[in-house]
Amino acid sequence: MLHVCGARAAANARSLPRRPLACRGEFDQPLDLLRRKSYLRRMIHLGLHTDNWRPLSVGFEGACEKIAATGLKHIEFCAIHGQNFIAALGYDPGVSLQSNPRAIRRFLDQRKLRVSQIDGSYPMMGPNGSAYGVQYVTQSIRFAAELGCPMVDTVDGAFETPGMTRKEVFRVTCDNYRQCLSWAEDYKVVINVEPHGPYTNDIGFMERLFKHFESEWLRCNFDTGNTFIAGHDPLEYCQALRKYISHCHIKDVSPALAAAVRGEETGIGCSEVPVGGGVNAENIQRCLDYLNETRWDGVVSIECHGSDANTAASVQWMKAAVKPKRARARRK
Repeated sequence: MLHVCGARAAANARSLPRRPLACRGEFDQPLDLLRRKSYLRRMIHLGLHTDNWRPLSVGFEGACEKIAATGLKHIEFCAIHGQNFIAALGYDPGVSLQSNPRAIRRFLDQRKLRVSQIDGSYPMMGPNGSAYGVQYVTQSIRFAAELGCPMVDTVDGAFETPGMTRKEVFRVTCDNYRQCLSWAEDYKVVINVEPHGPYTNDIGFMERLFKHFESEWLRCNFDTGNTFIAGHDPLEYCQALRKYISHCHIKDVSPALAAAVRGEETGIGCSEVPVGGGVNAENIQRCLDYLNETRWDGVVSIECHGSDANTAASVQWMKAAVKPKRARARRK
């Protein structure tokens, strides 16, 4: 039987939405108690995205085994609305929303893994978001609740919507998220919006979207790689939307990729270099330091090419990087 939330949030964590619990052990404790503990020990938790193994044609189960082998406890995966025969053959780490979420939960429990976020990222801005994105996200929310996952990620597309002004796109975007938010509120699952395209990399657009709803169920999945490749200083983007950030993607960028497309593209899938081994490493460290300084508590999902060497190097670098400055100084 799935756990349900307590009747009210703890006094020190009223800004945190009530949500289902993710797995056994610590997560079997009352949620209000967990929130009080979390408030006292604010910290950044590390996870890995199964999509890191998509270029290597590794399936969901194989990717989870790789993540479990690192010792990390948090995973993220892409949702498939319908069926993808490549995933069915075992060569794609996404999960169909027609799958049995309780069977997946048992599989993850056995490996002591919990899902920090489901990547339900069909582009939400514009008419296609109305036709396809809304159902993609609402069904991802239903699946997340069954799985005990607290968040679903959303994005815009790589290009602006032809024939529509930004004002028109904003209106449609609000209509789309309004439909999804009623599901989020009922299922107690947060909808995150990730900078990945021309609208979400516009800080003003994002601020207007969050302020339009001012909902605890609409938050931001900050991405270090996408904001950098779009031409931002990632720290400045992070600072501007800090009050809304509930989850993060951590991507580094190779020197060659930065030289070729920075300021022209708005997002990348993952990094070919390990996190800490590219030109975005200093920005990542600055962002993590800022999140620590502002007592942010949440999961940062590492996105890099899933080779064993890349994964090991990324995890090792991130374990040191998430430590507060004072702790890093002591180690030196």
